[in-house]
Amino acid sequence: MFLTISTTGSAERPATDLGFLLHKHPEKAQAFSTSYGTAHVLYPEADAERCTAALLLEVDAVALVRRGKGKGRGGAPDAALAQYVNDRPYAASSLLAVALSGVFSSAMRGVCAARPELPEQPRPLRIEVPALPARGGPELVRRLFEPLGWTVTAEPVALDAEFPEWGDSRYVRLVLESDTLTLAEALRHLYVLLPVLDDAKHYWVASDEVDKLLRAGEGWLPAHPEQKLITSRYLSRRWSLTRQAMERLELVRLAEADDSDVEEIDNAVAAETESEEKPTPLAVRRREAILAALHACGAARVLDLGCGQGQLVQALLKDPSFTEIVGVDVSMRALTIASRRLKLDRMGERQAARVRLFQGSLAYTDKRLKGYDAAVLSEVIEHLDLPRLPALEYAVFGAARPRTVLVTTPNVEYNVRWETLPAGHVRHGDHRFEWTREEFRAWARTVAERHGYGVGFVPVGPDDPEVGPPTQMAVFTADTVKEAKAA
Repeated sequence: MFLTISTTGSAERPATDLGFLLHKHPEKAQAFSTSYGTAHVLYPEADAERCTAALLLEVDAVALVRRGKGKGRGGAPDAALAQYVNDRPYAASSLLAVALSGVFSSAMRGVCAARPELPEQPRPLRIEVPALPARGGPELVRRLFEPLGWTVTAEPVALDAEFPEWGDSRYVRLVLESDTLTLAEALRHLYVLLPVLDDAKHYWVASDEVDKLLRAGEGWLPAHPEQKLITSRYLSRRWSLTRQAMERLELVRLAEADDSDVEEIDNAVAAETESEEKPTPLAVRRREAILAALHACGAARVLDLGCGQGQLVQALLKDPSFTEIVGVDVSMRALTIASRRLKLDRMGERQAARVRLFQGSLAYTDKRLKGYDAAVLSEVIEHLDLPRLPALEYAVFGAARPRTVLVTTPNVEYNVRWETLPAGHVRHGDHRFEWTREEFRAWARTVAERHGYGVGFVPVGPDDPEVGPPTQMAVFTADTVKEAKAA
């Protein structure tokens, strides 16, 4: 199996920076052992104007049979000769994807210790795969790669050049070109889509493949138009794993909704309600209301569930009464932005000891969330489909069970006060619902009764006598009597 990665450059930005990104020196030819053969990395050309790195994977057909699945469809043994004479050693497949992740692991993660500024810089890239199985033909290749920013050339390979009437094989020669992507993004695209196009894997697909898919698909798979096909094929059509992955991808998509639309609406609402002086954005009022509620309950250790880009975490850090602050979000992209906002890499040791950010889904129980004084769900629940709310409810109120839980959500009744919002529209395109005050209170009281909490309600923003406040907040307080009995 063979693959090349090429880039161009200049004296100011030499193409040989590719060697730093791949962590492989252009003047050396290196070999790496794999479970199925040997991976070689070499540079056919390397100067300031143009640099090409080649990955050659020599597959040991015997090792492939002995270590692979070794069974045909339905569990019956493959024909004896077919196990050794097939396309696996010659056409790009999951074998090459695994070799990419092993040999170029740092590059795939976007890590370059010697030149830390390089991984985030897009560069001209040209990737060529001479023989790629494509179950779905060149059209599917284009449908998978073009939405990611690639210019795609997928040339069908004839079954036999001397007999064109035999038609084309299921293989293509693939060339990908882009000026807008980083090398890490390119490698992650290949890692996922090579086995997807082949529609096969050389190893047993277990539950950990879901985590691998979500890591490699970070930033592009949740919004890909062929997400379902990619997920199904990557997970070898194991429906239980596919369903789990699709649910998690949907949560990521919702979490990565553009917060700028929400801020625009919040600012517009504030501007319409406070015209006499410079308005305070609703988002700021919401954080102020949350901080006041946390002070009122005496919380010191606080969870920000669905922390997004870290605005609330930043506000909590400014108050020394909060001794431990944990931000949790399903989106690694949002957590990366939050980390930059908080300047965690430059934070002093004492301040850094107060804050943690980690990835997690609120649809699943998580032992890391137990034992905190308070948890905040600020503008989170409305981004979930209603059938998924019970899972969040149990994970937070049933399993994590902080002493106090604060939940804020838009009040749909107030939308009529926002003149530029069309009738019947929600405030943000990713909101799955927006509740009236009565609907929100009915849900909150049911949750409180089911899990042994008391609940009160606080208006956030100007409380209109006809339609109420723009944001509504529920304050859940654990029943201390039931807590004692449970202990």
